[in-house]
Amino acid sequence: MNTDLFTVDENVTLREALQKIDQNSMGIIFSVDEVGRVSGVATDGDIRRKLLSGVSLDNIVANCVNRNFIYANEGSSREYLLKRLDQTIKAIPLIDESGKLVRVITRDSFPPSNQEPVYARSRAPVRISFGGGGSDLTHFFSETDGAVINSTIALYSHATLRIRTDESIAIYSRDLNDTLEAKNLSELLQHKGNFSLIVALLKMIQPEFGFELFLHSDFRMKSGLGGSAVVTAAILGCFNQFRQDRWDLHELAEIAYQAERHYLGIEGGWQDQYASVFGGFNFMEFKMEQNIVHPLRIHPDVMLELEENLLLCDSNLDHDSGKLHAHQRVQMTKSTVKERVEKNVRLTYEMRNDLLRGKLTQFGQDLHEAWQLKRQFSDKISSPKLDEIYNIAIDNGAIGGKLLGAGGGGFFLFYVPAFKRINLIKILEEKGLNTQQFRFEQEGLRSWMVRESI
Repeated sequence: MNTDLFTVDENVTLREALQKIDQNSMGIIFSVDEVGRVSGVATDGDIRRKLLSGVSLDNIVANCVNRNFIYANEGSSREYLLKRLDQTIKAIPLIDESGKLVRVITRDSFPPSNQEPVYARSRAPVRISFGGGGSDLTHFFSETDGAVINSTIALYSHATLRIRTDESIAIYSRDLNDTLEAKNLSELLQHKGNFSLIVALLKMIQPEFGFELFLHSDFRMKSGLGGSAVVTAAILGCFNQFRQDRWDLHELAEIAYQAERHYLGIEGGWQDQYASVFGGFNFMEFKMEQNIVHPLRIHPDVMLELEENLLLCDSNLDHDSGKLHAHQRVQMTKSTVKERVEKNVRLTYEMRNDLLRGKLTQFGQDLHEAWQLKRQFSDKISSPKLDEIYNIAIDNGAIGGKLLGAGGGGFFLFYVPAFKRINLIKILEEKGLNTQQFRFEQEGLRSWMVRESI
């Protein structure tokens, strides 16, 4: 706004003041002192009344202005200004800290706020799987339908995305303790190293702008919690915020799967991507025609008791899910292994029914049976060290449990009844193992926009 159209020196004549009022077409003028501070206000009506009382047009405007006028500070909220305009006030001057006019607000000249720079944020939860592992691999359910049961928990991967005005790209990962910078997308896509999964994802997304991406997770890498799928989902959530035609949940899960499995070439199943994107407690069926996510309506009391009876235990061993799944693909050609996976799928249906009916002790026993089946899929899934940890838990109160993820390391999940929980935690920690309580997370991928000035 050109504030010169609304201000006059307080020593100018009424004739000059009226000329300014005619120019701004708002019927108002503000007088300013020798240093430019607003000293008063006069409307065309105020000046006419002065003239009718006998004052000459050559009289100075200082004798006509109202020095006790309503004004607002430059930082006043829209709400406050709107409420002022609800009264008899027709125009409100916005005054800065030095007393100078910044803008004139009227009912007809009060547009919405200008667009401000924004950034996108997202978070995606990890999953814990209870049964059906191995049946979510395409080479299995291409012949026989697969099914798994899992839930997301309140541990997340977090992403923040800011658009740049140039083509340069910077990715900061706390998980990798590393930074990747490139002049543009073409240069970034040539990168080989720590950021291979993210590079594969960006190769699919093909963003047409430079950006800064910040990543961090609440869990360690190679933990068996589906971490790579969770990071991918969080990144997709941020980029989705800047799309006009946003991807739906199925598309997000499919893109995450495609980036990791096809573009990067890491073997694995489908459940991690679907679990993180959809969230909640789900029974998932995998078929060649479509993947179906069935949310489970478990009674709240049953859910709370299950949450209290489950315990995460870090084996302190890393695992490589891609290599394990590759080995499992070979093993799946053996009829005995395929039969065990099929039996695990049937057990998954029983686990679903036990949860819906609140039979938690039976559910804990189902976990034990599922682990006994899974550890026979491949000789790389368990190890003497992992067997030792599991047996310690069973000998000290756990009814059942399983290693999360593809196997080989990461977190164990144990089901332990209420009155034996504290003792089991004590025994495991004496063995140098870290245990962790968690809460179920009913929502999946969340993403939102934030004004930088918030």
